[in-house]
Amino acid sequence: MTTAPLPIQLVCLDMAGTTVHDDGAVLAAFHHALGTIGIPTGSPEHDTAVAYALDTMGQSKIEVFRALTAGDEHRARTANHAFEAAYDRSVDTDGVREIPGAADTIEHLRTVGYHVVLTTGFSPATRDRILRALGWHDLVPLALSPADAGRGRPHPDMLLTALLRTGTESVHHLAAVGDTTSDLLAAHRAGARIAAAVRTGSHTDTDFATVPHTHILDSVTALPAVLGAATDATAAALLRSPLS
Repeated sequence: MTTAPLPIQLVCLDMAGTTVHDDGAVLAAFHHALGTIGIPTGSPEHDTAVAYALDTMGQSKIEVFRALTAGDEHRARTANHAFEAAYDRSVDTDGVREIPGAADTIEHLRTVGYHVVLTTGFSPATRDRILRALGWHDLVPLALSPADAGRGRPHPDMLLTALLRTGTESVHHLAAVGDTTSDLLAAHRAGARIAAAVRTGSHTDTDFATVPHTHILDSVTALPAVLGAATDATAAALLRSPLS
């Protein structure tokens, strides 16, 4: 008798907004960074920059600042440094918390045999600060930032790097989950079998409708049921296939 393989072997989960509560800290840090490079609150340039930041949530922050400063590398790096410093202070002062049920979901997925990798647009230093604050270093053995992979979202580099690092056989065994259109575009460009959006972050169903995706979930806790359904569908397909 043929045993049905898991159709999904690797699950990549975004951090802020998907597995980690944002609580407005990202946007607050962004406001601070804009002020640092001379874009005052209330100015038309500030309003345009904030709108762009919201549209590009999930992307590498340094790339966002490069776009906003028209490629001025010094201003972009100054803004990015101010952003990271402000966000790090928020983590240290106010702490950080998981999306309810995220840790249990990750533990369950790993227990039943999935590789689980976290991805983020934050720098490695900020990412690791968040993981330490949550106590997640043992829970998730691999977390990736754009600096680890080449390019950030919406490029597929982090997802493909996760595939290589975990020895996953094919992009057809990949599921990617995030709360922004950038997450979904990255999943689509990587060829992920499942590209799932969650409603716990900055983007809405209306935003998700503008990009390719396979599922919209209330939260990451709904993911195991989606993966279970995919496994059942694969098993049914094998049973219908003629023996070779």
